[in-house]
Amino acid sequence: MGVGTPENILTAIEMGVDMFDCVMPTRNARNGTIFTTRGRMNVRNLKNKFSDEPIDPGLNIYASQAFSLGYLRHLFTVGEILGLQLATMQNLGFYMWLVKEARKHILDNTYSSWKTSILDIIS
Repeated sequence: MGVGTPENILTAIEMGVDMFDCVMPTRNARNGTIFTTRGRMNVRNLKNKFSDEPIDPGLNIYASQAFSLGYLRHLFTVGEILGLQLATMQNLGFYMWLVKEARKHILDNTYSSWKTSILDIIS
């Protein structure tokens, strides 16, 4: 369908699209890019080497809370398959969170203002 980034999805939702098929979360995960409630991150960055903070403190899913950015970076640098799996779990969890939040704000009639504010954070 050609839609994939969080920005694309939120714009499509605003135009009435309600079904998506996207490889971006899994493809990006395999390459070390994760989507978080704080924005897009490359886990291979050196700044993550000794980080003990959770992958995404804003998401309440196992991968986000149980593993640190430093550990995830380590898994990627040594080629451990668990890194790809955790990054995929993170990205899929983020996308699920994003569309659930979108639904809440549509029902509350606050979608447009929420979309603007969340894009400032995650873009």
